[in-house]
Amino acid sequence: MSLNRSLSLARRACVLAVAALSFGAAQAADLTVSAAASLTNAFRDLAPAFEAAHPGTRVQFNFAASDALLAQIAKGAPVDVFASADQETMDRARQQKLLVDGTRLNFVSNALVVITPAEGGLSLKSLTELQQAAVKRVAIGKPDGVPAGRYAKGALEAARLWTAIEPKAVYAQNVRQALDYVSRGEVEAGFVYATDALVFKDKARILFQVPTETPISYPIAAVAGGPNAAGAKQFIDFVRSPAGQAVLAKYGFGKP
Repeated sequence: MSLNRSLSLARRACVLAVAALSFGAAQAADLTVSAAASLTNAFRDLAPAFEAAHPGTRVQFNFAASDALLAQIAKGAPVDVFASADQETMDRARQQKLLVDGTRLNFVSNALVVITPAEGGLSLKSLTELQQAAVKRVAIGKPDGVPAGRYAKGALEAARLWTAIEPKAVYAQNVRQALDYVSRGEVEAGFVYATDALVFKDKARILFQVPTETPISYPIAAVAGGPNAAGAKQFIDFVRSPAGQAVLAKYGFGKP
């Protein structure tokens, strides 16, 4: 083999090695955040600011019901940050030793509301009025898998109305699906978070706020064994920073 060809092959190997290292570094800088469906719009909005503040880091989101996200993490999904819509789900994550100790923090609060279609919707003032014959279907997240559904069921049980309303329930896989059912006029009423109602305020109208036994606060934590531990800490710090809180407030979330 000629000297020139040997040098050419050596240079090519060097370029490929550098490319491979660069690709690996880029992959390592990816940050995967699994977050409750109700955070979809707010988190997507704050991502560019976070990425700008941390050059080379790209945020990838996975939005779903908190319980579904926990199940994915428990099965080994490569997740760096977990943001839940309730404390119960995060408690289970801690019990399963899926969180990095000392990283769990509450970062926003929310409220549960009953909504109706913006056009032609009913005028209801209380949970009791959901018993009316005009209310044939009520969208609610599945209580055994959706925090908003658990909050709604708990409120109805506290008001001794669950038995009366349960036959009208149209169960949703997450709170955003419940919002879709209402916005499309497929149900007369639905339980969602106040922040979700604001997203579709032209298609859904808030009727009243629903009292819950415990305040609705959202916890966030780094996932144990996540590929990007440093990025996870940076993201958690960012959502709690004035810049992150300003974006979340824009979407109706309250202080933690």
